Amino acid sequence: MARTKEFDPDAALQAALELFWARGYEATTMSDLVAHLGIGRASLYATFGSKHELYLKALERYLETRDPRIMAELSAPGPALPAVRALVRRFAAEAGTDGLRQCGCLVTNSAAELAPHDAAVARRVELSWEQVETLLHSALSRARAQGELPADRDPRALARMLLVLLQGLRVVGKASSDPARVRDAAEQALALLD
Repeated sequence: MARTKEFDPDAALQAALELFWARGYEATTMSDLVAHLGIGRASLYATFGSKHELYLKALERYLETRDPRIMAELSAPGPALPAVRALVRRFAAEAGTDGLRQCGCLVTNSAAELAPHDAAVARRVELSWEQVETLLHSALSRARAQGELPADRDPRALARMLLVLLQGLRVVGKASSDPARVRDAAEQALALLD
């Protein structure tokens, strides 16, 4: 008869996500995971596979909880440009808060640490970026059609610029102790939408 799991796999995955997010992939050892999750090494391997497989599952969990919020914000009915502005300002504000400043964004962290040499991580990062870019493009196209954005503005190019800005805000916000740096950058980028 098979033994039942003595831990909650969902809670363990969330705990792994938090540890990877705080420390990064390379700095997190299997011993760290065993200690942080409070489960045995054999149970960890049996449930999640390798450290890499667990990281990918943690990254998927992160994407499931973060990306839908952006979709809801940018897809809401009504004027689109205020939603774009609010998203950029939220990223700038979050970049300067202590909790996020220390951890950053798991997608951005994954892009910098693993994507250059890990195809599985690179695919997930790219999919996340494509989704955000598409949402921004859609919102900016709507804004242009509704007369909120000047007709000579290219919604695709602006969406790409804002995606790069959002990722850059996360990187600079993580490393800088000056919140004005990211706030000023965000406001200068938003001025391009006028």
